[in-house]
Amino acid sequence: MAEEEKEEMKSFKDLGLCEELVEACDSLGWKNPTKIQVEAIPHALEGKDLIGLAQTGSGKTGAFALPILHALLESHSKQGYKSAPVFFALVLSPTRELAIQIAEQFEALGSGISLKCAVLVGGVDIMQQQIALGKRPHIIVGTPGRLVDHLTNTKGFSLRMLKYLVLDEADRLLNEDFEKALDDILNVIPRDRHTYLFSATMTKKVKKLQRACLRNPVKIEAASKYSTVDTLKQQYRFVPAKYKDCYLVYILTEMSGCTSMVFTRTCDATRLLAFILRNLNIRAIPISGQMTQAKRLGALNKFKSGECNVLVCTDVASRGLDIPSVDMVINYDIPTNSKDYIHRVGRTARAGRSGVAISLVNQYELEWYLQIEKLIGKKLPEYPAQEEEVLQYLESVTEAKRLSQMKLKEIGGTKKRRGGDDDDEDIERYLGVKGKSSKKVKRK
Repeated sequence: MAEEEKEEMKSFKDLGLCEELVEACDSLGWKNPTKIQVEAIPHALEGKDLIGLAQTGSGKTGAFALPILHALLESHSKQGYKSAPVFFALVLSPTRELAIQIAEQFEALGSGISLKCAVLVGGVDIMQQQIALGKRPHIIVGTPGRLVDHLTNTKGFSLRMLKYLVLDEADRLLNEDFEKALDDILNVIPRDRHTYLFSATMTKKVKKLQRACLRNPVKIEAASKYSTVDTLKQQYRFVPAKYKDCYLVYILTEMSGCTSMVFTRTCDATRLLAFILRNLNIRAIPISGQMTQAKRLGALNKFKSGECNVLVCTDVASRGLDIPSVDMVINYDIPTNSKDYIHRVGRTARAGRSGVAISLVNQYELEWYLQIEKLIGKKLPEYPAQEEEVLQYLESVTEAKRLSQMKLKEIGGTKKRRGGDDDDEDIERYLGVKGKSSKKVKRK
């Protein structure tokens, strides 16, 4: 497609979408299609398979949801509403949160056309999901493991009539955790279908899957190989490991009016950091893969609503979560896989907004940080801070850390004595997210 044509194509109507969907986009405040949508939707409407490489936050959910809904509406008009096709499309996602979010987007776009959507993810009652499947939804969004559970155990559920398969965050779906489940799913769905494969990064496994299950796909690259958006201001700071907590508190205090995501390497680190920050009267809440689904969504909702303005998380939260108002991302731990950096910083500067990403690099993480600079193809500027100003927080941060470690030890002991798995409640109570005030430590 020539550049001039792309420039002219400015509305969803120009892309060939039906009137109902153009109106739905308008009611959601989607005035103009994003680059990936402009590139993908016309090919999808022609019935072609797609492989889309797009940055996180580029609008790729709309790029596959709109053509699927367009095709569903067309089959409605051909067959009449009573015989509207059920189990029409399946969208697979690597995380529960992303699956829920994709389903919400489908439901928002399909609100005017009586769209039925079911979400099949782990950590949620399977009986409720079976009831939802009994209502014969048009769209199913799920994680591979739970979908296989339903294909095996839910009476009357089959995907023999499936017309569309979407693999979102395909590079993550193709790791060892999902490989067997994905094979099982591909074996029971029709070969005669449309397949859309979307990923922020192109890996060898994605290429292999493309060869195996897409027919002459159109490849759409809405970004250079590994890139971050232009509206993102990226900085780093070399810090001694022993002062990293101090630098984190300093930055969050300096930017206290911002919503921030702080990325750590482990689930334990998210909890400890959230405790430390709460002790210093910073409204932080942790989210990690160890939490139950209800707790993760609860934490996410507290962050989205503004009740907490700092989300401390592992990489489970760095993929696909659309939290529009994140102003800043802090890499407290540098990711060992430099591609994860792209996904982490993709949480800010979304959909044309500006944002800041700051990486705190200690002496043991230098090699990983250099790999990131190599991957994104640029040297980042240093975050400006006077060390003596930062170290004014040392005493209060050290005390907050001591209290937090004691409390975590106490919670661990309580859990063992009870023999239960309810330390989440203790943590929430201590963090003050159930109405109790957090313990405050005065800054120096």
